[in-house]
Amino acid sequence: MAPGAEASSGAAMAATRLELNLVRLLSRCEALAAERRDPEEWRLEKYVAALEDMLRELKKQSSKPAPELLNEYSRKVDFLKGLLEAEKLSSSTEKALANQFLAPGRTPTTAKERTPATKTVHLQTKARCTGQMRSELLGTDPLATDDSEELNIRKRKGLTSDEKQSAVELDAVLQHHQDMQEKLAEEMLSLARSLKNNTLAAQNVIKQDNQTLSHSLRMADQNFEKLKDESDRLEQHAKKSVNWLLWIMLIVVCFIFISMILFIRIFPKLK
Repeated sequence: MAPGAEASSGAAMAATRLELNLVRLLSRCEALAAERRDPEEWRLEKYVAALEDMLRELKKQSSKPAPELLNEYSRKVDFLKGLLEAEKLSSSTEKALANQFLAPGRTPTTAKERTPATKTVHLQTKARCTGQMRSELLGTDPLATDDSEELNIRKRKGLTSDEKQSAVELDAVLQHHQDMQEKLAEEMLSLARSLKNNTLAAQNVIKQDNQTLSHSLRMADQNFEKLKDESDRLEQHAKKSVNWLLWIMLIVVCFIFISMILFIRIFPKLK
């Protein structure tokens, strides 16, 4: 056999082995996701990280699987990753909304599965979140509610019609909560718009008041300048009046003095 053919055959065998390991690990992750896990459980997160690395390596291979199969692998890995991220949320409502947007796989991972395991995990997770929300509203034990919900899900795993009915009921509950969230968001948006309009109106009023105040200040400055000019003119006029009055008084005094001298000269003193 030629060296090029041996190299391509080895690459194909490596790709097949990598895909086989990916499928095995994916099936193991789906089984772990379907089980009740402790909060400190770390294996699933590590396995999902390994799945992402293996999927990236598989996409780089020359003899990689069909694009539809790769998309299905990516869909399941993204579902498991989103499931882990949703479990880290604190509120049950946030968990329910996050799970609502998860997309499980469309086909079974192994030949033993009748329905996709990710779909079953999705239904279990949605039922668990619904039970937690119900327990928070009613004040019941969330563990007991989760157990009953999971038991009902396990009983309905083999019944397609019951699965559809349960999915419809869960979708209705989650849709109700989603509608409430959207309504609350719309109300907050309406309040924000109202606050913005009030702020703009107040800004316009303040701007008009500032313009009026500036105009009043300019008028006051103009009146002050006019008053100063009039005061200067009045002061000059007063000075002129005082000068004329002084000259008139001097003339009157001189006239009286000359008159007295003439009177004395004309009418001498009697002996």
